Amino acid sequence: MDKKKFTSISLQEEMQRSYLEYAMSVIVGRALPDARDGLKPVQRRIIFAMHELGLTPDKPFRKCARVVGDVLGKYHPHGDQAVYDALVKLVQNFSTKYPTLDGHGNFGSVDNDPPAAMRYTETRLAPIANKGFLEEIASETVNFSNNFDGSQKEPDVLPAQLPFLLLNGSSGIAVGMATNIPPHNLGEIVDGLVALVKNKDISDKKLSNIIKGPDFPTGGELIYSRAIEELYQTGKGSITIRGVVNTEEVNLGKGKHKKNAIVITELPYQINKAGWIEKLAELVNSGKIIGISDIRDESDRDGMRIVIELKKDSNSELVISNLYKKTTLQTNFGAIFLALIKGKPVQLNLKKYLNYFLEFREETIRKRTFYFLKNTLDKLEISEGLSKATKKHKKSYRNY
Repeated sequence: MDKKKFTSISLQEEMQRSYLEYAMSVIVGRALPDARDGLKPVQRRIIFAMHELGLTPDKPFRKCARVVGDVLGKYHPHGDQAVYDALVKLVQNFSTKYPTLDGHGNFGSVDNDPPAAMRYTETRLAPIANKGFLEEIASETVNFSNNFDGSQKEPDVLPAQLPFLLLNGSSGIAVGMATNIPPHNLGEIVDGLVALVKNKDISDKKLSNIIKGPDFPTGGELIYSRAIEELYQTGKGSITIRGVVNTEEVNLGKGKHKKNAIVITELPYQINKAGWIEKLAELVNSGKIIGISDIRDESDRDGMRIVIELKKDSNSELVISNLYKKTTLQTNFGAIFLALIKGKPVQLNLKKYLNYFLEFREETIRKRTFYFLKNTLDKLEISEGLSKATKKHKKSYRNY
């Protein structure tokens, strides 16, 4: 064997290079969202594939299996279940603050029930995605690159008109880093952008007075503290959220005495309702939480309602306090604003991110305007040519 065909490489250097390539592949290609449109590659490919299929809000629903097949075959050569899981989360209104897809069928529940198989469920683009992500994509506003086999073109980023990274949030675990961005209220974020446009030097404190804090799709109460301000100033922190609790007198039926009860109408974000009730029952049965006689789940399509009946003469405030301490009725959300900027993971604070989004929006509008200008000039040139040809024809006709 000819030794000249081989190159001697240090094992340490090769391991370092290979691991770094793998890490960057996971960071850029899978786990972290782009700061411009707030989407991970799989989410972007799902939305773009549905755009190509013409699944606009005014069109009929299409089987999810068809969408997943297009995404796999054209843009995302990975597992079909991974693509379907990503699609399901874009539909679920308890996982996504502003769902980018509309669904028809069983897409799971807040009780952690699994969705139906992709051959049964149907989907199409939601109005906010169709307008907010795709309205300007045909106006040469973003760059397109080859897909994995060079047979198709896919957008590097979608021309988002809203800062979806903050609106819907994002979570992902990469290699050596992770992101966990909570969702926010659309009105507050837009007001914050307007304030920033009017005054680029607006202070972090004034900005945090406009954007009060995260706004989770499942509701809950945010315990306001200095931690929220620190999160927006540094891009990293922990915030405390609680379920919404009320006390009521419940009527158990004709001829029976009314009982005092604690009624929970909202749970903290990403808390499994059925699992929470089961855990509470275990704590009551083991005597770790006292004063509770019965637990019922009266939730329906109108909303969540967990009824906790209290024993006679039990202290409701003490029971509520124990629920906060010993269950996930009160929990901490560890947030970190990590996203990709020019292909590199960057930890951003609130003001830096909003400024970056405004720069991206200005660039998109500029590209869109140049596209329309170019089309208008082309039409003008054709119109001028037709006008000259018509005049020449009329002159020739008169001479004749």
